[in-house]
Amino acid sequence: MNKLLLIDDEADVQYSFRRIFDSPDLELHTASSGEEGLRKIPEVRPDLVITDIRMAGINGLETLRRIRQLDPKLPVILMTAYGTTQMAIEAMKLGAYDYLLKPFDVPKLKQLVADALKAARDMRQTVALGPQLEPQDYDLGVIGRSEAMQNVFKLIGQVAPSDATVLVTGESGTGKELVARALYHNSKRAQQPFVAINCAAIPENLLESELFGHEKGAFTGASQQRIGKFEQCNGGTLFLDEIGDMSPTTQTKILRVLQSGTFERVGGNVAIRVDVRLIAATNKPLEEAVASRQFREDLFYRLNVVRIQMPPLRERRDDVPLLVDYFLRKTAGPGGTPKVVAPAVLAALGAYHWPGNVRELENVIRRATVVAKGPAILVNDLPPEVTASVRQTAASAPPVGTPTTPAGPAVAARPDALSIPDLAHMLFRFARADTKLRVLPAVERELIIQALRESTGNQVQAARLLGITRATLRKRVDKFGIRRELNVA
Repeated sequence: MNKLLLIDDEADVQYSFRRIFDSPDLELHTASSGEEGLRKIPEVRPDLVITDIRMAGINGLETLRRIRQLDPKLPVILMTAYGTTQMAIEAMKLGAYDYLLKPFDVPKLKQLVADALKAARDMRQTVALGPQLEPQDYDLGVIGRSEAMQNVFKLIGQVAPSDATVLVTGESGTGKELVARALYHNSKRAQQPFVAINCAAIPENLLESELFGHEKGAFTGASQQRIGKFEQCNGGTLFLDEIGDMSPTTQTKILRVLQSGTFERVGGNVAIRVDVRLIAATNKPLEEAVASRQFREDLFYRLNVVRIQMPPLRERRDDVPLLVDYFLRKTAGPGGTPKVVAPAVLAALGAYHWPGNVRELENVIRRATVVAKGPAILVNDLPPEVTASVRQTAASAPPVGTPTTPAGPAVAARPDALSIPDLAHMLFRFARADTKLRVLPAVERELIIQALRESTGNQVQAARLLGITRATLRKRVDKFGIRRELNVA
């Protein structure tokens, strides 16, 4: 049964609430002041608080502040007959779930209460993503435990120590520049300059000058000599992003640098020698550009010494929980407390097709962090294009009780498959007294056992149910001796 606490010093309002919320599914408690309401919260443990703003004693805004200190996950709705824009802004800044003006519309009030109670339920089912990466992985920002990303990391490790030219390909938003930076940081040029240029962001008539510099008087407006990026990062690494958008003239000069290590400034006739490692990236299929004569074939083969293909996010969905964890920590900032996510949120993020790839996921997490009304990100905090995929999946899902393959992917989607949210809620209920306590061993062990039983010992499926990586699951299995108990591989 849901519990609602009303804090209002008007007897008429309390009476109206008793009439409106006279339901066997809702238990209404009342308090006539902020002080009384705060005393009742530990006793009643309400799922939702609705408080008036103007009351004798401490007002509603101060009551809200103290409730947030007492229980940050408790949704609070404020209401008043004296609404002002500034008051509404202040209430939402303090973390109010919503704001109502008296006299209120009863159907709207009922819907708002229903939504807030659902949010409270979702927050009770919150699953926090624990640290699953090494500190250096968070510093660099290249995240992934999927096979596709492991292949990328292996190639980076093999290529980074050399001076070989690297071509990084992949869809927009997959993290091509991060790969370039990883190559740089792990190279023998790591102490030398790293310069990144987006060829698509600079007008064609200025890109050549930006890269190679120009002499005074080389063109209208060239009032003095300019040093280009190749000279600026001599001895270091130059990253040319979106190289497929480069003009044929600039392509020719890039080819010369790769062949001879020399170039001339625009308007100059003196050959300048540089020692620069070149890393290029593109989201365009260069082979097609070569076939249509939009890109020089000889330059393509010079760039394509080593190719690193970045997989789209939809082909590495197992990395979504890791990326969510990373972006939550990144958004919280140093010393900040990252928000946590409800299980339904991870399900929605895992089902979405991510046309914008990792960059889009980061933007979704940033947006959700901003709009979330409490310490937990809920499904309603996600943009509609993400949640639409969940609705489509739910609409096409088989009815409860439809037979499914025990170890197949359908297990995680069955509503009655594994009560992971309930177990996670039990963990957080016990850990609530100590916010630094992330995992209780006994509960964690039971959570892992249940997941392994549900997946008939398949560790890949069990890890997916738990929202962790297979490597992390293996460590926990060894730690708790679960392998011997269940005799699973």
